[in-house]
Amino acid sequence: MSEQPLSPAEVAILETFVVPRYLKVFADSALSVMLVGEEARIAHLGCRTGFPDRELLALGEGCSVVGVDASEPAIHLARNKAATLKRARLEYRIAPISATELESGTFSHAFCLHPSATVRTGLFEEMNRLLYSEGQALVSLPLRGSFQELSDLLREYALKNDQEELGRAVEMAATNRPTIESLAEELESRGFDDVDVDVRQVSLSFQGGRAFTEDPATRLMVLPEQEAYMGPTDFAEPLAYVNDAIGKYWSGRDFELSLVIGTATARKV
Repeated sequence: MSEQPLSPAEVAILETFVVPRYLKVFADSALSVMLVGEEARIAHLGCRTGFPDRELLALGEGCSVVGVDASEPAIHLARNKAATLKRARLEYRIAPISATELESGTFSHAFCLHPSATVRTGLFEEMNRLLYSEGQALVSLPLRGSFQELSDLLREYALKNDQEELGRAVEMAATNRPTIESLAEELESRGFDDVDVDVRQVSLSFQGGRAFTEDPATRLMVLPEQEAYMGPTDFAEPLAYVNDAIGKYWSGRDFELSLVIGTATARKV
């Protein structure tokens, strides 16, 4: 996620549409490699609306979760959801994920789904600060190769419309998105050891160009992720082109958007 807080309207859309369709695939990957003891205390950084905190609690009878997010509406919804659970050990705070003000060295796990490139350095430093020795950091995000079909169509648009700057930005985004090796190096440079990166390749299906360009996952997750690597971008005209191109090239079949999920686990030295 980025440090840009979600609005109330975006929070509702994210909870209803983006969590089950998009964020769940990252959560499933992260949960599968989380090692939890009986008394795990988990810091969920960038928790948004509190997903997948119920699933985190289910990993162990003594688990507790402290969620942090910069969006007040997202935290408000997370707290309301937690209030429906009896004796759930859930706590939510409003704060930037790279400066949570949580107590240092008091967590067994630090966890984040889909952090933006713009916050990763500060996020990993904060994870290291929060964990006690041998604590586990987990992060799940798109690796290089993700959104390849979108990148190809944006390149085509740039070429046909003599927009060299946009074309260079698309190439930069494809090149700068992390690989297995670079993600491991980022974590190691922030004081982590025993880094392992699990990779899963999936795809998101869309029934046509309009379905893709208007999908909440596209608007709230895919395009901000692309922009984080490209720099500030006006996607209005390029997306209109992408809409038409999908209808032309994928006529009569679903548009499949590639997603390469990298889930890194690491231990604090």
